[in-house]
Amino acid sequence: MKMRKTILGAGMAMLALGAFCATPAWAQGPAVVAPIVVDTAVPIIVNAVKPKTPAGQTKFEGFVMNANVAQITVRARGSDMSIQTFTLSQRASAKMQVIVDKGGYQYGDKVTVYYITANQVAIKIKGKPSRPL
Repeated sequence: MKMRKTILGAGMAMLALGAFCATPAWAQGPAVVAPIVVDTAVPIIVNAVKPKTPAGQTKFEGFVMNANVAQITVRARGSDMSIQTFTLSQRASAKMQVIVDKGGYQYGDKVTVYYITANQVAIKIKGKPSRPL
């Protein structure tokens, strides 16, 4: 009986001490947060992104398989199975004639072909032709 009173007394003391010292946790109470005031009078200016190639044009990077003054056949740089043949525009054909007179593109030369997506016409060809054999 004496032991029971001691345990009961100690428990009551701890309960009273806990009730006296305990305060509510800050996270459990309703927090009052001041609203953030944003100045909406100043407009935000965003610059438009300019495309690198004109509308309707796409570029194709790869290696030359065959090239003459009328067309160029290029194998894609990342895939050996992707091969495209482009007909040359008047302007590109005139430039290709100058290149062919100097030796032309050889098999395996790296080129980038800028072409019109709708009809596969090459507008511009970038790449350095290798020395002729």
